[in-house]
Amino acid sequence: MISSTVLLSIIAGYFAVLIIISELTSKKADSQVFFNAKKQSSWVMVAIGMIGASLSGVSFISIPGVVGAGGTNQAFSWMQMVLGFLVGYAVIAHILLPLYYRYNLTSIYGYLGQRFGKMSHKTGAFFFLISRIIGASFRLFLVAVVFQTIFADLIPIPFWLIVLLTIVLIWVYTFRGGIKTIVVTDVIQTMSMLVAIVLTIVGICAAMDLSLSEVPATISDAGLGQWFFFENGWGDANNFFKQFISGAFIAIVMTGLDQDMMQKNLTCRSLKDAQKNIYLFSVVLVIANILILTMGAMLYIYANSKGIAIPEKTDQLYPVLAIQYLGPVVAISFTIGIIAAAYSSADSALTSLTTSFCVDFLNFESSERSEAEKKKLRGMVHLGFSALLFNVILIFESINDAAVINGLFTAAGYTYGPILGLFCFGIFTKRNFPNALVLPICIIAPILTYLINSNSEYLFGGLKFGFLIVVINGLLTFLGLAIFSRRASEDRLNITLIDK
Repeated sequence: MISSTVLLSIIAGYFAVLIIISELTSKKADSQVFFNAKKQSSWVMVAIGMIGASLSGVSFISIPGVVGAGGTNQAFSWMQMVLGFLVGYAVIAHILLPLYYRYNLTSIYGYLGQRFGKMSHKTGAFFFLISRIIGASFRLFLVAVVFQTIFADLIPIPFWLIVLLTIVLIWVYTFRGGIKTIVVTDVIQTMSMLVAIVLTIVGICAAMDLSLSEVPATISDAGLGQWFFFENGWGDANNFFKQFISGAFIAIVMTGLDQDMMQKNLTCRSLKDAQKNIYLFSVVLVIANILILTMGAMLYIYANSKGIAIPEKTDQLYPVLAIQYLGPVVAISFTIGIIAAAYSSADSALTSLTTSFCVDFLNFESSERSEAEKKKLRGMVHLGFSALLFNVILIFESINDAAVINGLFTAAGYTYGPILGLFCFGIFTKRNFPNALVLPICIIAPILTYLINSNSEYLFGGLKFGFLIVVINGLLTFLGLAIFSRRASEDRLNITLIDK
């Protein structure tokens, strides 16, 4: 087992690299550089960087544990959802991105303002802020717990100090360059994560005296290689159709309707480049998920072959084996990988929160403030969100109840439904609605969705919606808007699917 001192030195070196990149990318940075990198980003770099942001620290340690959870019934079932992602990404490339580029948006929720009015604009942005604050805090909370465990034998660092250092480091390398810095650092973080996964697979093969060519057969013989599940109908959590459809809608809402993910796309030089970015991102994401699931299967096989007890919480399987059993190379690569996976989503989250608040609520784009005033105000907002994330993480730690914390994270997912409903209503109808009703409708829809989902087995003969709740949520929002809608006036109806 590698010492905490060595790991700490490696982590320090890793962050030194990020800070150097920040220095190089933030020279003469103004608000446009911070918000959209003046639309000069390479589409290849954006595509690679988005992988890390999509997977995050949660996926990096959770998806491997899913493979053997509950015996062998999960296997590679996650790939059903990943294949659904591809449909969602096609919608993003051919419907949403043309919309965003046509109106030269910095914040994608500006579309709602142009289509429906100010209240709809701010409602969409508000639900995004809630989602990202809780989501980013949850991911950083998990990473802080891992850090505290890793360094327990070196020095008993208080949890709050670990969190503070984590937030400060993110702030240091993002507060000036913003999204321009993120595009570059995300590439490094994505590559760090993928290298960690590959080295883990290689390390397991070496420990078990297997060649890489024997890995597929070894996984199949262990009963962990099944991709598609059609047998048990919609009541099965692994049902292909439920997973595939869920994957398509999750990609649309958590990538295409998410300022964090779309802000990177909007830094590309043109719509064509942004679309090429989505195509490449889709292909690499499929490969990345296959690698993660392969690693997960091999972790279970290795543990069983060595008589190592599987942790009760399968999220702990990868950290335990990497740090304690698989040697220094895997331990080091895992440590860098978990940091990279967490920070690639958290740093862009902080930048997108700042962007959304400045553009959607402080009206930076129409403001007559000087650049110096904007820079000062943007810095205050960036610092304010850093402090907010810090406090939310400490609230999670004070709760100290995994069920409650997971529940809060799940609740944050409900906030994407209203955004989906608003965008669908704007794109697929020619109607408008009283703006005063948009916020109540968008609050009521998630509540109704929660009630329906909580009683779905009773109401629908054993059906569990799972990830499909975002579809139900969006549909309820859409119906609520439709009930109070009226024919839109020509001056308001200025956005359609196809340019006339």
